[in-house]
Amino acid sequence: MGNFVIHPDDNAEINLENGHKYARRDIKKGEAVIKYGFPVGVATSDIKKGEHIHSHNLKTALCAKQEYSYNPSGKSAEKAEPITVSAYVRDNGRIGIRNDVWIIPTVGCVNKIAEKIANETGAFCFAHPYGCSQLGDDLLFTQKTLCALIKHPNAGGVLVLGLGCENNNISELKGVLGDYDEKRVKFLNAQDCEDEISEGIKIVNALRKNAAADKREAVPISRLAIGLKCGGSDGLSGITANPQVGRLCDRLVSMGASCVLTEVPEMFGAEQLLLNRCKTKEIFDKAVDMINGFKDYYISYNQPISENPSPGNREGGITTLEEKSLGCVQKGGTAEISGVLGIGEAVKESGLSLLSGPGNDIVAITNLTAASCNIILFTTGRGTPLGAPVPTVKIATNSALAEKKRGWIDFDSQSQTDGELLSLIVETVNGKETKNEINGFREIAIFKNGVTL
Repeated sequence: MGNFVIHPDDNAEINLENGHKYARRDIKKGEAVIKYGFPVGVATSDIKKGEHIHSHNLKTALCAKQEYSYNPSGKSAEKAEPITVSAYVRDNGRIGIRNDVWIIPTVGCVNKIAEKIANETGAFCFAHPYGCSQLGDDLLFTQKTLCALIKHPNAGGVLVLGLGCENNNISELKGVLGDYDEKRVKFLNAQDCEDEISEGIKIVNALRKNAAADKREAVPISRLAIGLKCGGSDGLSGITANPQVGRLCDRLVSMGASCVLTEVPEMFGAEQLLLNRCKTKEIFDKAVDMINGFKDYYISYNQPISENPSPGNREGGITTLEEKSLGCVQKGGTAEISGVLGIGEAVKESGLSLLSGPGNDIVAITNLTAASCNIILFTTGRGTPLGAPVPTVKIATNSALAEKKRGWIDFDSQSQTDGELLSLIVETVNGKETKNEINGFREIAIFKNGVTL
């Protein structure tokens, strides 16, 4: 395959077989190594032309905090006629692309009860260990995330299963939940009944019967919300899959759809590129607060903000966080940024929004689901079976992975076209199951930042 140069200003080129970097020319100690047209770190020794560039001779140049300036460079997407898709239109106007019944525990103590009810009814249970012994914002993160799942439009019905004595009891949760569809959402406290299993089964079966009356109808794709995520990244992520998803994001935005980019720590080193694309100064200020808020989160635990690339990332050719971030943000294409969301906050604007939250795969896909994303496009170079509560389209950066893990991967970015990816998205929206759905791989993890009582 040979080597590939991403940007003409790069002094590093990428081997397309292993995803690693090699010097295009001699690089002096202390000189920036350039990839994607931007610095990805500093050489720690002299590097000869053709020499391998990696952890042994490259280090991060990231600093903990910095000042940001607003230099608008975002471009409004030219509007395109939206494609028609088939979806369930909910009473609040949002669309769902699935009509499942979900069981949401308020607290980890009832996880096994929820699982038993799910096994008996065919509902999907989303267990988690939280909902009690939490305080302040930590408890609020749990409540907001669960409330967002309860209201998710992909769910035709939801049983909220509580214990009765937890901090996050049903009464407290309803205070955060606000208005909800009483036909689609039901509640049960396990301590309040003699046989919570049979009572839960009865409620879920009634929800399933009610959901069975829902019918798909034709709607424009502009009403769709799409989450963007990468995990198990490699050196090809920023060359094949992420740019391809970015082009698709731009195309969907041009049709009026909503795309959501998260993984804030994997914006560090590339954040100014995103900040310059903010539609207004107000959105810019919110984005800066999101970036600096996550840096403060690291600093509060005395952790370096740059210690991100995993062993698998490094084996796949990624050396520094700057390098990982510059590849990661390409999933967001080039469209201007129209909104900034907190954890548990539903996307409101068409266009590209930034969502607060960590890069951790399972937490990030949970946050994207909680943002009301109907579907998640998940690029991967190393491979992962992970799935969200919503369809999670796995997009391989390389054909070798797509061939090896056909039970995990939905799309091969190295050999398939943009048009084929768009067609797959439309088919998935219309009901085609993704590999995570076929495998039954659906789970959640809630962001935690606080003490445990």
